[in-house]
Amino acid sequence: MKVLFIADPMASFKTYKDTTYAMMREMAKRGWQLFHTLSGELSVREGLVVAQAAAFEFVGAKNDDDHEWFKSEAKVQTALKDFDAVIMRTDPPFDMQYLYATQFLTLAEQQGAKVFNSGQAMRDFNEKLAILNFSQFTAPTLVTTRSADVRAFLKEHGDIIIKPLDGMGGMGIFRLIESDPNIGSILETLMQLDSRTIMAQRYIPEIVHGDKRILIISGEVVPYALARIPQNGETRGNLAAGGRGVAQELSERDREIAETLAPELKRRGILLAGLDVIGNNLTEVNVTSPTGFQEIMKQKDFDVAAMFANAVASWAKQ
Repeated sequence: MKVLFIADPMASFKTYKDTTYAMMREMAKRGWQLFHTLSGELSVREGLVVAQAAAFEFVGAKNDDDHEWFKSEAKVQTALKDFDAVIMRTDPPFDMQYLYATQFLTLAEQQGAKVFNSGQAMRDFNEKLAILNFSQFTAPTLVTTRSADVRAFLKEHGDIIIKPLDGMGGMGIFRLIESDPNIGSILETLMQLDSRTIMAQRYIPEIVHGDKRILIISGEVVPYALARIPQNGETRGNLAAGGRGVAQELSERDREIAETLAPELKRRGILLAGLDVIGNNLTEVNVTSPTGFQEIMKQKDFDVAAMFANAVASWAKQ
């Protein structure tokens, strides 16, 4: 297998927890040829989607902070269709440059490239808005550009979460209660004077027990969730925001949500998705660069990376 990863600079990986690193390590163990490029190094030449791709090999991380765990060769311009699999792992925000990259990937797929997740799926499944397709599993939700709508929603529910549609890692998420003296300032900042669409959701108190990440690979549900538990005084459970990751078995509700979404995600060409569930409520469907592999692998001795590599090999043959 010859696999191209489109991802952020590898020297920036936190190897002790990075999911892309875990994917790469498993594939390297299998003897697959690995390549890396940045999303900004994709281009179209004479109608063909190409990347400035560098082959690399593992040299072994000496500790959690070792950024010299790989050795790269010179970059070579290569058509995406010449790889057995192309894995898109660039982190959000999902801005215009990200959108252009997904359009390149869709064109590459038309030329024969096998891209995971597909460009079309990443465009169709905004990680926040995707939950609107599964309203039976969500808390009361509002999507709007009008701050007056948010104020009315806050008056109705008394305690809400607001967030941008293009962030990651908990960035830009605020909890609002009616007595908050900074409501106006927060809405002006986040909504940019009613020119930016945001999502508001009723606050879910069960967040204190963790924002659960449930992984779905090739339509199959990973049997453990990663509960990301907020620090004291923090609303966000995201690991990037300081949350503590605790792997745990799925609840009946977790499994109901995951098994309902799994076949639809697979049908749409989504090889890997990460569902976010708080209490009994679905809050996000992550399809750009879902994380959580290493924490589950270390705490539950379940090899998520091997499950993912098996799925890549299977989908690449289709």
